[in-house]
Amino acid sequence: MNARAIVAIVLALLALAGGAAAGGRAGGGAAATPGDSVYQLTGAFRDQTGGDVQLGVYRGRPVLMSMFYASCTDTCPLLIADLHRIEESLPSAVRADLRVVLVSLDPAHDTPAALRRLAETHRLDANRWRLLTGTDDAVGDVAAVLGVKFRHLSTGAIDHSTVIAVLDRRGVVASRTEGIVPGDPKLIARVTETLQVLRPVPTRP
Repeated sequence: MNARAIVAIVLALLALAGGAAAGGRAGGGAAATPGDSVYQLTGAFRDQTGGDVQLGVYRGRPVLMSMFYASCTDTCPLLIADLHRIEESLPSAVRADLRVVLVSLDPAHDTPAALRRLAETHRLDANRWRLLTGTDDAVGDVAAVLGVKFRHLSTGAIDHSTVIAVLDRRGVVASRTEGIVPGDPKLIARVTETLQVLRPVPTRP
């Protein structure tokens, strides 16, 4: 089963669980979001500035989305480094249009202040990178949609799979890569190819 099918199934189940109260609302905004868009998730998050944001904060742009936690000392720093490498491999116009969203798996400890320190440590551009923390339910929903498996260990660490998803401008998963080898040129080439297909729209203001 491909990534788009998995996302569609999970989002459909979440919609059923949440009820159909929004079904009768009028307006073009809801209709513009496909049923298999990650932006169908409505959980509340805060970013590294402490501001309230939704997953669709970068709606209208291609997005690299993944999950991590701030106190991770092995896999997560390598993940961030790979995301940097992907950015650097892109043509300037594609890179300028791209945004990155990382959702924390450890909302109990990853406060906006902790996320801000991490962003400063890795010199992440706050205009282009959002580090998000939310409720356990909101984080669990994102993990389910992206196919990220995780469990909290007695040591305080979190055992988790590493996934990079490329979202198109509507929040639909265009590609998904799991089991990342740090610095893998094939991964970088594959994600770069997907992003170049989602090239900038020339008329965008």
